Amino acid sequence: MAEQKATNITWHGGHIGRKEREALLKQKGATIWLTGLSGSGKSTVAVAAEAELVNRGHLAYVLDGDNVRHGLNKNLGFSPEDRTENIRRIGEVAKLFTDSGVIVFTSFISPYRSDRDEVRALFDDGDFLEVHVSTDIETCEERDPKGLYKKARAGEIPEFTGVSAPYEAPEKPELVLDTGKLSVEESVVALIDGLEKLGKLG
Repeated sequence: MAEQKATNITWHGGHIGRKEREALLKQKGATIWLTGLSGSGKSTVAVAAEAELVNRGHLAYVLDGDNVRHGLNKNLGFSPEDRTENIRRIGEVAKLFTDSGVIVFTSFISPYRSDRDEVRALFDDGDFLEVHVSTDIETCEERDPKGLYKKARAGEIPEFTGVSAPYEAPEKPELVLDTGKLSVEESVVALIDGLEKLGKLG
């Protein structure tokens, strides 16, 4: 992870802790980390799960890979080093959301296993759920909702995951979703079921 460069800094604690925030929200914070190839359905499932939880009276939020690159991470490209920093930053942001009692879905290709493991290490047991959206590359490429595979095959996008850059699948994810076989609704049910089993929904 990143080197600590700032000096002469001291952590400033508050009067309210996670327990109080979770009591206010009547839920427990969690990070659901969706990882998979471009076009696998990560964002589609994440926003549908967010909507379902909000409809049920829970506070949820989606951190989407493309959206975050419009702001917080707009100075990062797609080199291996930039991908690692991209995931490091999002891990820290997701940790803050979790501490605030929010259920946060992160939708990032996050291709490197070591980067995801570093993020997992930031969290207490039960606060981080790695979800492998395992849809195969043939299905993802057939969908190609953003036209990225077509551009990557034409050599217009360098370092494109699954084509000219690697994707390291999770070895022991908490949940596997293949949206080539499961509908969005079925995927959302599986995600929420996982949260309920962990006691995150009150």
